[in-house]
Amino acid sequence: MIDTTDIDRWLAGYLAAWRSDDPAQIAALFTDDARYYIAPHREPLVGPAAVADWWSGMGESHLPWTFEYDIVAREGDLHVVRAITRYPEGTNGETRPTEFRNLWLVTLADGDRAREFIEYYVEVDEARSEATPA
Repeated sequence: MIDTTDIDRWLAGYLAAWRSDDPAQIAALFTDDARYYIAPHREPLVGPAAVADWWSGMGESHLPWTFEYDIVAREGDLHVVRAITRYPEGTNGETRPTEFRNLWLVTLADGDRAREFIEYYVEVDEARSEATPA
């Protein structure tokens, strides 16, 4: 059995910050030297101010969304989170429902702030995936 106490608490804060886009709430989730990787082959955002600036600039707090997750592994302070994010009214200028499958690697420091956050995601096109055999 995986002890998910720390990551569940951190994710509750993450979701609250996502709903608010409040830079102070976002920054509180990360250590002073945190590295936040948002895409492969890109340098990470470093520090809570850089993360908060980027994140609040996305402006997703006004969009309806749902987020489901489970913790699939833990090794020390590293937590592996598998999740599904759904935007029923779309995102990034899209007007069709959008779904992302996420895999996050979250390394917590002292159980309450992320020292490193690595995000992998894939947009799922339900219409295409239903028409294409697996």
